[in-house]
Amino acid sequence: MSLSIGIVGLPNVGKSTLFNALTHKSVPAENYPFCTIDPSVGIVAVPDSRLWKLSDFSESEKTIPAAIEFVDIAGLVEGASAGEGLGNKFLANIREVDAILHMVRIFEIQDDTGSEQTHVYGSIDPLRDIKVINMELILADIETVQNRMTKLVRDVKRGDKEAVFENDTCQKILEVLEAEKLANSISYSDDELAVVKGLHLLTMKPVMYGLNKKTGGKNLDTTDPEKFKAIINEITAAGSEYVLIDARTEHELSEFDAEEKELMREDLEHSDDGINDLITSAYTLLGLMTYFTTGKTETRAWTVKQGVSAPVAGSVIHSDFEQKFIRADVIESDVLLDLSSFADARAQGKLRTEGKDYIVKDGDVIEFRI
Repeated sequence: MSLSIGIVGLPNVGKSTLFNALTHKSVPAENYPFCTIDPSVGIVAVPDSRLWKLSDFSESEKTIPAAIEFVDIAGLVEGASAGEGLGNKFLANIREVDAILHMVRIFEIQDDTGSEQTHVYGSIDPLRDIKVINMELILADIETVQNRMTKLVRDVKRGDKEAVFENDTCQKILEVLEAEKLANSISYSDDELAVVKGLHLLTMKPVMYGLNKKTGGKNLDTTDPEKFKAIINEITAAGSEYVLIDARTEHELSEFDAEEKELMREDLEHSDDGINDLITSAYTLLGLMTYFTTGKTETRAWTVKQGVSAPVAGSVIHSDFEQKFIRADVIESDVLLDLSSFADARAQGKLRTEGKDYIVKDGDVIEFRI
């Protein structure tokens, strides 16, 4: 399963710095044959302590984590929807990803040391920056919806019911967009949602925000708490999540091993690992969860959508697992780790046999029977 998150934002807000920090947590591409390999794509391991505990439990020869793709998309500028700054290319790149990580800079241009990092608008105003990017996505979607409505005119005039319904749905979306709101800010019926999905709108993609701070610098959360609170209110009101991250420090720390990294964190008074928080949040944003297979040869984390049945979960291993599914032996990872072996789990009645209707839960350890 190849799912990707596009890193977007204005120029010089820390997108590429974050991407470089993320790629230090990359995993071998050969383990993910369906992932696109490109300099701007990083296949990043999802941090999960359960995986490594299970690997130790089974004394596995190989351990393979779950992974997601992060795509470094060049900075958007005002006017991108009209082609400014290669905007059409950038918007096309956003259209291809499954979700958006919107990087927003919250540290000032000049820090206490006198060093400067310029901003495309010459000042720090995160709310303005958020609205600039959102407006470019909205304008691009307005064009998409209007183009679709133009193609429906003939069928609507002759009273085609499907065309009339699709046109009405497009009009509903258009009114939202023209009010400068994202298309995902309102609810849709199942039939309307089918129309919306066919439009591939940028503003229907799930969004999370990376608030890029600077350790030891002037950040809005310390220098202007009310302004920072306004940013958070704007984000959460839209139903989005956010992660505070110091992209530059995380990039620099990624060069060190675990022990050195902890010492550096102490010296910098930078205790949080924003990268791991960001990866985990991105995984959740995509509506994903993990189940495990474990044994002497390999322990592996498998990625599936939340709420899938056992046969569908098995299909990510091999399509035959869905078609020829008979049953699955299932145990929660934390329960298994408290026992001495699979045999012990079976003897104690902890290993359950589940059928085709079983809905897989995050953290399940599964052995499929076909």
